[in-house]
Amino acid sequence: MEETEGFLKKGNVFAVVGVSRDRNKYGRKVYEDLKAAGYRAYPVNPNVDSIGEDRCFRSLKELPEKPDVVSIVVPPEAALGVLEECASMGITRVWMQPGSESDDAIGFCREHGMKVLHGLCIMVKRRGR
Repeated sequence: MEETEGFLKKGNVFAVVGVSRDRNKYGRKVYEDLKAAGYRAYPVNPNVDSIGEDRCFRSLKELPEKPDVVSIVVPPEAALGVLEECASMGITRVWMQPGSESDDAIGFCREHGMKVLHGLCIMVKRRGR
């Protein structure tokens, strides 16, 4: 079974936590890549009001719908807070972009029954399908 099984399923709704105003930052690239691929994706960053024409949400709880997958593009020390919010919302699929993961974060996911991908770039895996 493909390790990304269920994560990149057509019709999944994504939240990208750590999206940036800067087009050169990976959070922004991941968000734009998912949208270009036809996924419904929501940008999440408490310090950003909008990404282009799209409203940026301050937290996952502000989203108009529960995402199927949360892509985390924040420093490892911030990832645990994002994961706690995921767990409180019953989100079960988390993709930590390279550089966002930590042993504590991965352990948290496993302890809370979340499927977690890490060490893999979502853009590379999506394009390679």
